[in-house]
Amino acid sequence: MSNAPHYDIDPGSFWTDPYPDLKVMRRDKPVAYVQQLGATLITRRDDIFVNEKKIDVFSSVQPDGLMSRLMGENMMRKDGDAHMAERRAIFPTVSPKTVATVWKAAFEAATDRILEELKPEGRCDLVEAFAMPVSAEALKAITGLTNMHFAEMNRVSQGMIDGCANYGGDLAIEANCHDCTRSIDDHIDERMPEAVANPDHSLLSVQLQAGLAESQVRANIKLAISGGQNEPRDAIAGVAWALLTHEEELARIRSGEATWLQAFEEYARWISPIGMSPRRVAQRYELDGVVFEPEDRVFLMFGSGNRDESIFDDPDRFDVTRDTAKSLSFGAGPHFCAGAWASRCLIAEVALPKLFDNLPNLRLAEGRDVRFGGWAFRGPLCVPCVWD
Repeated sequence: MSNAPHYDIDPGSFWTDPYPDLKVMRRDKPVAYVQQLGATLITRRDDIFVNEKKIDVFSSVQPDGLMSRLMGENMMRKDGDAHMAERRAIFPTVSPKTVATVWKAAFEAATDRILEELKPEGRCDLVEAFAMPVSAEALKAITGLTNMHFAEMNRVSQGMIDGCANYGGDLAIEANCHDCTRSIDDHIDERMPEAVANPDHSLLSVQLQAGLAESQVRANIKLAISGGQNEPRDAIAGVAWALLTHEEELARIRSGEATWLQAFEEYARWISPIGMSPRRVAQRYELDGVVFEPEDRVFLMFGSGNRDESIFDDPDRFDVTRDTAKSLSFGAGPHFCAGAWASRCLIAEVALPKLFDNLPNLRLAEGRDVRFGGWAFRGPLCVPCVWD
């Protein structure tokens, strides 16, 4: 185990709002062992940015890790040539060209349909009624699992997210995660003959076309669902909430001073939907006086790095005109999020502008609190809204 100084957290409070603890850690113990999480946390932006790239030390290969055990050995849990081979195989699905020429039209059609059904209601929870189905319909198209209902896509994604963050070893959470991965496998089984017979740009199809083993195909689809549903869902609802509670920032977008993409990038810095990435220490290494030993568990705390006071002025403030170039929202090294282009398109080019254009005088419902939760993955739990 590393000789890092210890820092104690209250797990419940940390889940509700991790930022106060992370601020103290950045200031006093930027590399600290948190017994309640069973890991050493790296909290300063530059330490994360530099060391995420050192895959010979901070390895993504974690055969005994929660993600590997629950979802299979996907490309996120591989480094070097093995990682790049699978990344190249899926590129035809997630490339900027494919996003622009194939997926954007699908995103627009699904979003228009959802808003048409929603508009007469006059009120909703943006998480459940808008962001969730918009994100799920996009993911159905991208993965090729068009036979899965959007609510089931959301359920299995949440189940895997909960399972991968289940550092407390809750057996019920683990069992639910296994049920979710079985559901995905069943839907893959049903869609595979069509994907073979009629190749397309979907993740299922391009992996089969590339000759990846079936176990790899399945593991990477589960990875895409675990990261491709909750994060866009939480970002869509979260950015909407941020703009509705910061009217001057929304006015900047309306006037053309700022863009929807800037709003999304700033939100992803400010309230990081992906708050951390785990690593396994592969060899002895020293950082800031802390000596890591092989097999230590390390968490790269993206959410903390994104509020590092040495990098961002007034980092706790939401500012759509901020320069977010140094944020870690999509990662920083060879594991930079492969779905970044699709996320930007779905959220900034489709979901947000269509939401505000189609629901007149959209506003938060009076007397209803908006609560956030999570530190590994973070988002609003409910965003009650009304419109004219």
